[in-house]
Amino acid sequence: MAAAAKSSFLLDVKPWGDETDMGKLEEAVRSVNMEGLTWGASRLAPVEYGVKKLQIVVTLVNDLVSVDGLIEDHLCVAPMDEYVQSCDVGINQICKQSPA
Repeated sequence: MAAAAKSSFLLDVKPWGDETDMGKLEEAVRSVNMEGLTWGASRLAPVEYGVKKLQIVVTLVNDLVSVDGLIEDHLCVAPMDEYVQSCDVGINQICKQSPA
């Protein structure tokens, strides 16, 4: 039986402004826990005027989680929207799994 196909994404999570606590923003993002979702490395990257965005890698099992569902249903709704203004997919890489 073949292993489940996975996709990795680099998400650009943008805060409301330079006063947003980026540590709490990342903590809130990483608190999203779903079957088939694995959070990876992250970093803060400058946007403009002192504002930074969170860039975070997420790996999803394609049959269990969609990136659109993750963003629309979990990252850009209350209470997450206290920190998150918007979330975009920066890079998409499909990981083909070899048979087990």
